[in-house]
Amino acid sequence: MTVARRGGLRRGGVAALEICAVAALYYGSAELGLLQQLVRSQVTPLWPPTGIAVAALLLRGPRIWPGITLGALLANLSLGPSYAALFLIVVGNTLAPLCSYALLRSAGFRLELDRLHDALALIFLGAFTGTLVSATAGSGTLVLTNALSTDRFWTTWWVWWTGDAMGVLVVTPVLLVLSRAHLPRQMTPSRWAEVLLLLAATACVGLIDTSSTPLLFLGFPLLIWAAFRFRLAGAAPVALAVSIFAIIAANHGSGPFARHGMLTDMVTLQAYNASSALTALLVAAAVSERDRSQKEIARACGHLAELVSRLSLTGTQPIPPTADSRPRPGSGSARGPGPGPGPGPEERHHSRSTYRPAPPPRRPTKPG
Repeated sequence: MTVARRGGLRRGGVAALEICAVAALYYGSAELGLLQQLVRSQVTPLWPPTGIAVAALLLRGPRIWPGITLGALLANLSLGPSYAALFLIVVGNTLAPLCSYALLRSAGFRLELDRLHDALALIFLGAFTGTLVSATAGSGTLVLTNALSTDRFWTTWWVWWTGDAMGVLVVTPVLLVLSRAHLPRQMTPSRWAEVLLLLAATACVGLIDTSSTPLLFLGFPLLIWAAFRFRLAGAAPVALAVSIFAIIAANHGSGPFARHGMLTDMVTLQAYNASSALTALLVAAAVSERDRSQKEIARACGHLAELVSRLSLTGTQPIPPTADSRPRPGSGSARGPGPGPGPGPEERHHSRSTYRPAPPPRRPTKPG
């Protein structure tokens, strides 16, 4: 009993630490996300806490949901117009990642994100569907409490929904990669040089994106490069960096976000962020599937070669049929009674070569 009690206390302590860690990460990322707020100091184009919550649920299970609730409460405590509104917003922020987690689990989602099925599930179920709950609950609460005018409901809803969806698309893959990260082994110097070159190129693209030059499309070659060469481990961080650069440019009104309204800027920004995230996830998943198929083909070829070598060593070879093993006319066969097959070509030739015609009959001679 004492051992079982100690085990239960240890598991309870670990669960409590995990809940506190999720709450701290949620609150800290919320403070970072609010630096780029757009509506009522509460709605941002990228809400990292939702991505952190979904990743925590996928990695540690639904038992850490109190950490999501606690983090959402701390993040919105100074922002909510009233306690009732605060309660509804916290409930929506908790239910959204839980819905995303349930949808992903029902779709057979794998943490490796190495299949197109997993990438599509994360995009359409985890990001676009599950976050509808938080966007609807939060925007509706602000309108019902008169903290937001009715004519701004759809603008706020759009920014809220896309912000939560972008958090799942660009933050969750990075956390899933970090959960399996380890020091690379037997990495060649040329590979390290390519990593450094990719980092330098990403930094240069960030400087260009945040300047007055509208060259956001330069991020797509980086995404494709990272996905092809480093799979999800390279594509996910680059997609996050490209999205952050675009958000900074939109917040400063530079590049393609200059001299436009907020709704136009948000549609442009979120379309760009979604396109970059989709490109990174889909290309990385497709390349991973190709690599896995090639490995399976190589493994099958290796097994086949090993089987052939074993047969050659044991001397087991198929024996071709001989003339003696052919069924002869009149002998029984598996097809039942009946006339047997005709003679073969050799037999027909032999019968023709030994055939002699019978001599004509002699005529009787007359006596005398």
